[in-house]
Amino acid sequence: MLLTDLRTIFERDPAARNWIEVLFCYPGFQALLFHRVAHWLYKIGIPFLPRFISHISRFLTGIEIHPGALIGKGVFIDHGMGVVIGETAIVGDYALIYQGVTLGGTGKESGKRHPTLGSHVVVGAGAKVLGNIQIGDRVRVGAGSVVLRDVPSNTTVVGIPGRVTRQNNLSGDVLDHDKVRDVEAEVIRALFERVKALEKHLGELEDRSSLFPNELGDEQTDKPKCNNSDGMIEDFLDGAGI
Repeated sequence: MLLTDLRTIFERDPAARNWIEVLFCYPGFQALLFHRVAHWLYKIGIPFLPRFISHISRFLTGIEIHPGALIGKGVFIDHGMGVVIGETAIVGDYALIYQGVTLGGTGKESGKRHPTLGSHVVVGAGAKVLGNIQIGDRVRVGAGSVVLRDVPSNTTVVGIPGRVTRQNNLSGDVLDHDKVRDVEAEVIRALFERVKALEKHLGELEDRSSLFPNELGDEQTDKPKCNNSDGMIEDFLDGAGI
């Protein structure tokens, strides 16, 4: 299993040059080394020592993995500072986890209270996956997302709270997790276009009507303000790439 972890690092990180560098300079790999030992001691019922090993690992690597967590083979924790993996979390084979990720719980409930990740899952930097939820195979979680519900396989989820934005992750490189949609900005764009269409339609109706010229004259004075706000909204959407 450790050889698989090592091989995965060379496959996914172009900065990895030799096994000595990976062994001594990759905190994600070191944290997994500590965890494999702590988890084995935890399973056979040794008290205190597994948690102490986990504590030492956090001190040395900045990565906290509870000894009870089940970590599959080929898992790569890239950079890893601030990663927290809870006691009942399950991480599937060949998952990729970036710095600042939390696989945590949502309260003080007992039993299974942490998420289960399928195989080939990518969790972007700073993402939070919370509660006893199921994350399917080949799922990509965008950086900074907060996932609180089950996510089906072969999808991409982004946002707070996390929303599915793509239904098929079978094509493309598993590492292109940065190519995700900004769903909120897209919704704002759609609403903005709808409002502009309604304003245009209303303006056409006003032009055809001459029954209440005084009232219409007061409304027309607000048009420059609308144009200014339109520019602000356009700048915001352009900044979001939408």
